[in-house]
Order: sequence, then C-alpha cells, then structure tokens
Amino acid sequence: MTRRVLIVLHQERSNPGRVAQELRARGCELDIRRPSLGDPLPETMGEHSAAVIFGGPMSANDNLPFIRAETDWISVPLKEEKPYLGICLGAQLMAKNLGARVYGREDQRCEVGYFPIRPTEHGEHLFNNPQYVYQWHGEGFDLPCGAVQLAEGDDFPVQAMRYGKSAYGIQFHPELTSLMMNAWLIMARHRLTQPGAQPDEHQRRGRLQYDAALKAWLSNFLDHWLGEAQPV
Repeated sequence: MTRRVLIVLHQERSNPGRVAQELRARGCELDIRRPSLGDPLPETMGEHSAAVIFGGPMSANDNLPFIRAETDWISVPLKEEKPYLGICLGAQLMAKNLGARVYGREDQRCEVGYFPIRPTEHGEHLFNNPQYVYQWHGEGFDLPCGAVQLAEGDDFPVQAMRYGKSAYGIQFHPELTSLMMNAWLIMARHRLTQPGAQPDEHQRRGRLQYDAALKAWLSNFLDHWLGEAQPV
C-alpha cells in the first residue's frame, strides 16, 4: 500500500513543481486532476491519503462551476480529517469554504515577488523559517472561525493557517521551480505593472537569496504534513 495524493491544478499547463518532486521522493503516488478542464473530484477520500489544491489566475469569488465545485468539495477532506494543503488559490478556496472573506485590497496592491512573513505564536514550530517567501497574488483571505493563524504578513495579514489537525492553507508558492518562475515572469508579465509587484530583476535576485531556505521549509513541512497521511 502507498500514500496516494490528489493534486488539483487549474490550467492545462499548470505544474505542481517542487511539491510533486518532494512527494514522489517520499514514495507518494500522485493523482493529478484539472476540474477546470472537466476532471471530476472524488466523492470521498477513500482512495486518497491527502489532497493539494494549487493556485491559478482565477478568483475564489468567481462564479465559475469548477470554482464552486472545488470550494464545496474541500468539505470532503475536512470532514474526513484527511491532510489537505491549499496553496494560494487553494488556501483562499479553503477559507471561503469555511465562511471567511476572500478579498482584494482597496488600493489594488498585490504581492508579486519575495515578501517577508513572520510566524505567529502558534506557528513558531513550522514557520520560524523562511523569512521571505515567493508570492503571486492580488487577493487575500480573513482567518476563518475555528482556524489557527500560523504566519502573518504586512499587506495581506493572513499568510498561513491550520484548520483541525492537518488542513493547511498558505498564501505563498513554495512549489515554484526556476523554470516555473521564468514562465510566470514571461507569460504573466503584465502583473509586474501592478502596485506592489517587484520588478523582474528584483525577483530573480530574491530567488538567489531566499530560495534555498524556502526549499528546505517545504521539505520539512511536507514531512510534518504527511505524518497524518495514511496509506490507502
């Protein structure tokens, strides 16, 4: 028996990046689905040990069938207490499922590039490092009722949360490889003109300075997170 992890992506060319690399290195089997392209989500987590929902250019507030379906579906791992990880949009969908607000700032400020985060009192064991993380988002979320905030930021206060024993939402992107970063900076270059976005050169320098710590954090976090995942 092995640990089978459901991977939910939002575009045809979306890539689970380092998360996939790290999970496979730990012997996990990946079941990759794209509901935006018609892939169904399982009715139960009976055949999966854990689930990860990644980011995407859409909003958790969009009235799209697959966004509504994913938001509702998150109740499945939450109720079954299976490990869940929401990254960026995946965290916002989790917040929305739990009744919290997903919002953009009134001044339209975004986080695109490397930004500092700080652990809260409850997050010191998981978020004492890295101090800077890679961001690519224009919306954030309020802390849902019953959730525990683990990390905070300046422009978007809630940067990481936990709900129950093993459901996590993080606003930043630890999955990003160098190739993925290059693709984002080229294909979504218009985002760099938004308030708060860092220039291309700034981001590339940031990767040289901060990426090793972020990669190490992801490895340690997944070890902790998968500790709750049982083989199926």
